[in-house]
Amino acid sequence: MTSVRRPVGHRRVRAARKPVLAGLVAASAFAGAWYAVAGAVTTGTTAAPTLAVTSTAVSLAAKFPYLSPGYNNTREWTRTATAAAPNGTLRVAWPASDGIHVTPLTAAGKRSGADTVVKGAKEVGGLVAHNDGFALLTRVADTNKWKETAAAIVRYTGAKQTFRTKLTSTATHDTAPLLDGQLTWNGSKYGAYFVVHGAGGFADGHFGDKLSYVNAKGAKLSGGWSWGCSHNEGIALHPEKTGAFTSLCFDDWRSGLFVSTGIGAPDNAPVVQREQCWAGYCGGTFAGRTGDLVKSSSGRYATAFASRGAASAAKNPDDASGRGWTVKPKTATHQVTVAFLKNRTTPSGKPIRLTNTPGTEHVNVRLAPYGKDRLLLSWESLKNPKCKDGTCTGTFTGTHLRLIDWNGKFQSADKVVGARLTGDLAVQKDGTLTWAYAPATPSYASALTGVSPTSTTLRIARLKP
Repeated sequence: MTSVRRPVGHRRVRAARKPVLAGLVAASAFAGAWYAVAGAVTTGTTAAPTLAVTSTAVSLAAKFPYLSPGYNNTREWTRTATAAAPNGTLRVAWPASDGIHVTPLTAAGKRSGADTVVKGAKEVGGLVAHNDGFALLTRVADTNKWKETAAAIVRYTGAKQTFRTKLTSTATHDTAPLLDGQLTWNGSKYGAYFVVHGAGGFADGHFGDKLSYVNAKGAKLSGGWSWGCSHNEGIALHPEKTGAFTSLCFDDWRSGLFVSTGIGAPDNAPVVQREQCWAGYCGGTFAGRTGDLVKSSSGRYATAFASRGAASAAKNPDDASGRGWTVKPKTATHQVTVAFLKNRTTPSGKPIRLTNTPGTEHVNVRLAPYGKDRLLLSWESLKNPKCKDGTCTGTFTGTHLRLIDWNGKFQSADKVVGARLTGDLAVQKDGTLTWAYAPATPSYASALTGVSPTSTTLRIARLKP
């Protein structure tokens, strides 16, 4: 594992973690505005898009618990993952009490066969669809000092498991009690990026992240890292044909969104955006703690997230390690924000705030490619929010869709739709976006207590540019 200074007392918790006292906030490191404001809708010769989402129902063989508790038990959609195979077929992964179900679908989003059930698997951490099966990033049983699960990539060919490669172990002094991860494939190797819990060694008891590469036969490859952002409050990963995969992380110690480099609480990692990120304060700014990272044909990247911005940001003088930052948020509520990278390692300009309604909370922000040169942005809005410890409850007022260009300018009007845009989206050969969601009316009026409600139906949504 990478040798870094041990982050004393740095443990991941789901409950609210109190921020450093306001009196310790140092002088602002960021004078002036932290964002650029998006312009009005650009008009031109392009026909106005209808953004017409269609959906079909798929019956499930088991109950799907479609809500999960986030920080402060805020309600989050339980993650599903939809992936497209090269031949156009689709697969959807979703959790149930008997394991992770992977449902095969036609290119039109209709069931094409029985589920494959990955027994003993605990979480959908990412899905890759192949013509002959799929690969799943998940958690499986393990033997370690914390009695926690291990991260694993499980590959199925047809209905047969062809490999199950554990990515954490006693030998590497790490476990994976939760993943918040992503799995990608570049045609020859998988990249798995996920949260780890130290189980021995320099990071015993602390939380960081890990990037692992595995070949088509399940053998571990060189590259990646064993300890990176700490804690990691949000992960994004994009496969590259050659070299390291592009990755982003929300780091709560350094407080912000970074190009992740695996050097341990990244002292020199490029900063995309400073945020107040103590556990519970920016957790979930990437939807479900995993984000969307879209690459353009010219090699630029875009990501979107819910942001409270930074009124001030400075190193925390009380952190003896010299790595901790203190950030004072600009707003109590989260606003929809987009950021760009000029290449896989270099942020491009300031993040752009796309909403400016402090009386509205914005959650479940997602981004996807739309046609050749635009991006589909989605979020859910809550009115009359009540915010505490960085998270908000409120009254759900709709799922919003809007197009932007690669400069962050609006390309369509705001459209509120009945479908929910949740989980990982599949981009099909013709550009159609496909995803799965539970047919349930959202409620963010209170924290999630007790067990999740369940559904025996998924809606398969489709949006064709």
